[in-house]
Amino acid sequence: MQYVRLGRSGLRVSRVCLGCMSYGRTQVQPWPGMVQWAWSLAEEESRPYIKRALELGINFFDTANIYSQGESEAVLGRAIRDFARRDELVIATKVHGAMRPDVNGRGLSRKAIFTEIDQSLKRLGTDYVDLYIIHRFDGETPVEETLEALNDVVRSGKARYLGASSMYAWQFMKALGMQRANGWSSFVSMQNYYNLLYREEEREMLRLCASECIGVTPWSPLARGRLARPWSDTPASERAKTDQFAKALYEKSVDLDKPVVQRVQELAQKRHLPASQVALAWLFSKPVVTAPIVGATKPHHLEDAVKALEVKLDEGEIQMLEEPYQPHGAPVGFS
Repeated sequence: MQYVRLGRSGLRVSRVCLGCMSYGRTQVQPWPGMVQWAWSLAEEESRPYIKRALELGINFFDTANIYSQGESEAVLGRAIRDFARRDELVIATKVHGAMRPDVNGRGLSRKAIFTEIDQSLKRLGTDYVDLYIIHRFDGETPVEETLEALNDVVRSGKARYLGASSMYAWQFMKALGMQRANGWSSFVSMQNYYNLLYREEEREMLRLCASECIGVTPWSPLARGRLARPWSDTPASERAKTDQFAKALYEKSVDLDKPVVQRVQELAQKRHLPASQVALAWLFSKPVVTAPIVGATKPHHLEDAVKALEVKLDEGEIQMLEEPYQPHGAPVGFS
């Protein structure tokens, strides 16, 4: 396993981060508007993946309060208690999504942040998280309120570092500027949507992150599995059939995506490698990328992700993978 610093911070993380969105089934009584996933794994099915990640040297784990309405955090917390030493790991969780049906049950207000950090710590069974991430930008709350509350979370010892996720580059730079101007704890990472099927982040966000020494931890590096298998117009799994967010990401870009997937398959066959390793190796070739967030629901998922670190693509192969890409329309994944 390779370890690198997360942005300009002194925190060292594994170059593969295990995303825990698929782990744990919600124990909350459903309410109107609540997000539920039919494809989430039960706890007993989830634990082996966390254990195997640890065995492979992965020290970086990503979850969120919204994942299975907190059950993902609980599953991760219990697994860590049983399989590892807490202080040897880097745990990231996120805040923003709706956790209750009332008007203050979501967002990035001071009230929401203070409530949700305590609830996340309780579920994780720890006194602190290493990285506390705002899951999305909250346009209904003053940015100053959010940033000051996050600073107070760090000063209280409940979080070691702060991160952000999908938003416009101008929003991120505005937040960084406010944090620096006020002497508040500053974001050290950006978790954005970036893979071979969606490279719009190269226009501004990734350049900003490189300039400001911000760690980049892309979510969905394999495009919900689309880059890991031959192109198919028929859903290949229960998740593919029921993942409404994925439909929003890909339904309008089928004609743009298919040539890229085919190019990945072509190179994978030429190199005698799984397509997932080729797609991840492309990400690892980008100096701005710190650690892609990889999900694992099958035994080979983690093995392939770690082995991808050893795959080196030459300039010709990178150009081959990138050549069929066409610009997309409006930004996706920001809501």
